[in-house]
Amino acid sequence: MAHENASYNIKPLLQSLKPKNIEPADGDAAAIALAVSQIFTNQLQPAQTAVLLDRLALNGLDQRSDVLAKCAIVMREAAEPVDVQALRDVATKKNLKMGAYEGGLVRCVLHFPYITEVLTVSLKCDIVGTGGDGHSTFNISTASSIIASSLLLVAKHGNRASTSRSGSSDVLSNLKTPQSPKLENVTASTLPSVYEESNYAFLFAPNFHKGFRHVSSIRKELPEPSIFNLLGPLTNPAGPAIEASVIGVKAKGLVRPFAEALRLNGAKKALVVCGDEDLDEVSCAGPTHCSMVLERSRNAVEIEDFMLHPSDFGLPSHPLSSVSPGLTPEENGRILTRLLNGDILEDDPILHFVLMNTASLFVISGICDRTDEERIFTHDPIIETGPGRGRWKEGIRLARHAISTGSGWDMLKKFANATNG
Repeated sequence: MAHENASYNIKPLLQSLKPKNIEPADGDAAAIALAVSQIFTNQLQPAQTAVLLDRLALNGLDQRSDVLAKCAIVMREAAEPVDVQALRDVATKKNLKMGAYEGGLVRCVLHFPYITEVLTVSLKCDIVGTGGDGHSTFNISTASSIIASSLLLVAKHGNRASTSRSGSSDVLSNLKTPQSPKLENVTASTLPSVYEESNYAFLFAPNFHKGFRHVSSIRKELPEPSIFNLLGPLTNPAGPAIEASVIGVKAKGLVRPFAEALRLNGAKKALVVCGDEDLDEVSCAGPTHCSMVLERSRNAVEIEDFMLHPSDFGLPSHPLSSVSPGLTPEENGRILTRLLNGDILEDDPILHFVLMNTASLFVISGICDRTDEERIFTHDPIIETGPGRGRWKEGIRLARHAISTGSGWDMLKKFANATNG
């Protein structure tokens, strides 16, 4: 039962959001975010929440950059608090700095299944996606984030499957390294200690966004997706400790708004991507629409739009039908295990798909922007640049070597050990 806040009255906002009263460019982002914040503390009646979400979607306000930015802030503030300074201390101790990478968390968010339930149990990179793109592809972001942890401190924020056969957590829970990670043990209080043991951590969304239980049943009854289908990739609980992000969105029209939302919330390194097929990953099948957020000069954070193609990575194109996942999480876990151990053909489309998305993480982190003296894996860096001035082929080289040496697999095993301790 909702406990209505006597000091807050949502009715004027709902009245102003009636479609006949508003143009898409109107709508007070701060007022909308304040209303959304009431949901996480159960201060709105279910009918009020449903009307709010419905009117934001009808007016297109849920896709406006300032609304996304402010709502992401209140959702992250409502999450379980993470000790950001402790995460930064771990990053300093690990000292993974190389090139333009400062050694912070990297966020990977591709195909992010929106939060539909809260689990009840008896940094600096992130790669994530909005999910719901209608394509059934292998768990690319899971594989890419693990491989990238060979060189980067990775914060993978994800959930169970909602529209695909198996989400990130489903696959990880079915890996044997030789023991499966216990994702329920990665919490706000244990996260720093997990990073003490491994460069990789999976932040299972229901462990951190517990206030979401107040809206889950309502969202299931709505006829259309709501703003919460979009906020997941923007609300990694480790937020302030994150140095760089790769975020996949399910529609080309969302690429620029997401980039602008990230910049509004202080991002200085981010890559937002959408395949030409409205795929929320870097596409192996053809062009990918990109918006790169980057601080190219002091206090000047720019957004650059460009297209990426498999050829920019030095790889061929493959139809999406060739990168379909297994039928079950167990089968996907076996595929991922073979991939991480290099037990897969060099020309396998799934391998190429994973390599491109891993390379994107390496590029946006800045680790590819090294001098000849800063060698990784004893080889000179590939200095050729492509769209967005990124060294995409150098990213591929680093990803291939991480697989061939098994360093990503080693980080996954350390993560599993840390969560089973």
